[in-house]
Amino acid sequence: MLVEWKSDYTYSPTVYSNSQRSEVNDKQKTQNEQTAQGILDTRKFYPDGSLADLYDPLTTVPELRKAHRDNDRAYRLTTKGTAESDTVAMLFERYRQLTK
Repeated sequence: MLVEWKSDYTYSPTVYSNSQRSEVNDKQKTQNEQTAQGILDTRKFYPDGSLADLYDPLTTVPELRKAHRDNDRAYRLTTKGTAESDTVAMLFERYRQLTK
């Protein structure tokens, strides 16, 4: 499933995205789409797992962690070794800069 890149809310059966996007070139857009699809494809290997199960910090499968790391890199997010609150603060700062 591909989600159209725009700056407002997007709803679909499998994806919710409200992130503001900076300008990206076609190569970056393709990479972002591929890594986002990689997350969805990885989840398909665990059809009986709820999101709570899949994202439990103690039991998240390595393949799903890797898919998210790949996606973070595609979006140029540097979250390794940061607390969740730090990641959220970084995303809000990016949003603030994009909406100046």
